[in-house]
Amino acid sequence: MITAIREVRRTRGLTLEDVARRCSPPTTAQTIGRLEMGTRTVSVAWLNRIAAALEVEASDLVSLPGRGDLAVAATLGPDGAHAPRKPARIVPPQPSAGAVAVTVTAGTGDYRAGDEIWCDMLAPDGYAGALNRDVLAPMAAGRFVFGRLIAAEKGDVTILPLATGAGTQAIEAAPWLAVAARLVRGL
Repeated sequence: MITAIREVRRTRGLTLEDVARRCSPPTTAQTIGRLEMGTRTVSVAWLNRIAAALEVEASDLVSLPGRGDLAVAATLGPDGAHAPRKPARIVPPQPSAGAVAVTVTAGTGDYRAGDEIWCDMLAPDGYAGALNRDVLAPMAAGRFVFGRLIAAEKGDVTILPLATGAGTQAIEAAPWLAVAARLVRGL
């Protein structure tokens, strides 16, 4: 089986040791290297462990015909654009299970018209992990509020909307929040 483990690992800026430590249970850098090189057979179990360590779907690690991976043509840094030292490919993002999106129709805060904000759903026990991040929250009568989560306690949340001069919105017993996880912006 041809895998893209090395390409995804390098794209994420991780070493073999980093991936080995992130595996559950942890393994050795040599094992990850053998799996990347194909000198050790990559089972479905290994594929799932490595995918979890790289925070991608297992299918992102398998080269499939007709797949939309992107070749890296250049790297960009403070000293300009340069050819990559080694061939690399980018795996396009896939939304996580249960993710939702917010489309921006007019510029507000850091967002521009046409932006797509991909959000990961959170249950009430995960609200505190989204403090100081942008979230979408349901309100009464089918309305929503989108803004910075500034307080979360026992399912009650306080959100500061993005609009200049807008007051905070307090929501008691919010059934869910969706935390901004990825910004998709056309140029």
